[in-house]
Amino acid sequence: MKTVHHKADFCVVGGGMAGTIAAIAAARHGLKVVLMQDRPVLGGNASSEIRMWVCGARGKDNRETGILEEIILENHYRNEDRVYTVWDSVVYEKAYLEKNITLLLNCTCIDAKREENRILSVKGWQMTSETYHIVEAEYFADCSGDSILAPLTNAKYMLGRESRDDFGESLAPAERDNKTMGLSCLLQIRETDSPKKFIKPEWARTFKTDEELNFRNHRMGTNFWWIELGGDRDSIHDTDDLRHELLSIAFGVWDHLKNQGDHGFDNWVLDWIGFLPGKRESRRYVGEHIITQNDVEAGGKFSDTVAYGGWPMDDHNPLGFNHRESGGNVNHPCPSPWGIPWRALYSVNIENLLFAGRNISATHIAMSSSRVMGTCSLMGQAVGTGVAIAVKSGKNVRNIDIPLLQQTLLYDDCFIPGVKRELSMLTKSAKTNSETVRNGFDRDYDGRNNAWEGKKGERIEYSFDSPVFVEELRLIFDSDLNRNYLNMPCIYPLKEEKYKIPKTLIKSYRVLAEIDGEEREIISVDNNRKRFILHKINERLSKISIEPLKTYGSEIFRVFSVDVK
Repeated sequence: MKTVHHKADFCVVGGGMAGTIAAIAAARHGLKVVLMQDRPVLGGNASSEIRMWVCGARGKDNRETGILEEIILENHYRNEDRVYTVWDSVVYEKAYLEKNITLLLNCTCIDAKREENRILSVKGWQMTSETYHIVEAEYFADCSGDSILAPLTNAKYMLGRESRDDFGESLAPAERDNKTMGLSCLLQIRETDSPKKFIKPEWARTFKTDEELNFRNHRMGTNFWWIELGGDRDSIHDTDDLRHELLSIAFGVWDHLKNQGDHGFDNWVLDWIGFLPGKRESRRYVGEHIITQNDVEAGGKFSDTVAYGGWPMDDHNPLGFNHRESGGNVNHPCPSPWGIPWRALYSVNIENLLFAGRNISATHIAMSSSRVMGTCSLMGQAVGTGVAIAVKSGKNVRNIDIPLLQQTLLYDDCFIPGVKRELSMLTKSAKTNSETVRNGFDRDYDGRNNAWEGKKGERIEYSFDSPVFVEELRLIFDSDLNRNYLNMPCIYPLKEEKYKIPKTLIKSYRVLAEIDGEEREIISVDNNRKRFILHKINERLSKISIEPLKTYGSEIFRVFSVDVK
């Protein structure tokens, strides 16, 4: 056995989508980061081990952007056949190749040291190398889902369902209880060109009739989320017992579809089944603000909004599969988007502890909307960015400059409802042939088209009365935020449409500048697959032009923003 010590600005425990993105955001803003993940892959519920697709806010133009969109677009570019190990590799490399991140995989957080109301260090056990890792840091983020640092540090947390009277929530139960939403072992199926048989394990359950699976969706395209148990038990400590029960049901459901009647699955095979249950709910931290049903329904109008949700309040019955009266969940409508405040992302009693994911400071009802991974990813980017601002300013996360955090997130392509991005003085001072690209909105919003639209040969130009020094060029292209496909599939039909880079995204472009009275091509890009792009310019120039050359299929070029500073 050996022990390795690490010193960092920021330690993130939990490498799901929220934790991975929190680590990347902090590292890109200059912090030294340690990311501790107890699995061999990153992505949590989105990884190949669990395989839940990334869901988020519903509604026109509400898709989450920032680092999440960067990851998803890279996956579409590299992974047309939608192979889960390729998806894993894309998420992995975004963290591994970040020079400021030390990545500890297969490393389970087992202890923490605290002095008064501050965490000093956390300790992890890496089973693959038989090594203890001790991480000292200025700030810690618990993105583990189960909130492992809560019992290890005595941070305040909530578990179960609050009563209707606790926060005045009409959707809450009459009495408080310890019940949660359950766990699921998903399954994936693949179509072949001939009939295939399936022999179920003897220990699996048998469902001979459709009535035994009443209210359960059998159609093509489902990910069988309703194979769910454990909300009426301990969603943390009973996980391994629940896994066997879930597998028994999952194999039994597939046996039902294949062997118990004509369900149209003769040519389909069981391609994969999850042996790691995906969790919806366990411990939730108490922050300075606890988000409630009423906050969600009011649209989350907070002055310190740093992220947003927009999934319905999707409340699952604790009995899950054993709940026979309905399909197991109820979708209560809510506004999309609704704002998530910074005060719900840090601990009320541990001054250097933050969190992002399904474990934020929210009631059971409110969390039923905020728990999906698109929303969690935005919270992760907010936490990583906020900690970077705290470290650089020397202020505690409670006292950081919220407008600065909001503007930094907006600059990094994270939409914040109700907050307009401020333009640099250089951008505002330029003469241009397109005011649209400097209106402070990086997507179509409120029914308004906010993009410059052009054809091949047309340019967006900024010119200046006298030469100016341009350090950086920022571009936002159109990645079709209303595309109707997700990051990864739930089934694999024989004839399927490939998940491709959106047709609207600009693939090739060049940047030209007038320097010392002469126009020069200073940047040329082919095979672009990013929506948000930063180019270092570091030139004194009197004009800069962006000329799109090719998209991934659209005849119209669309550019949302051009900024110089």
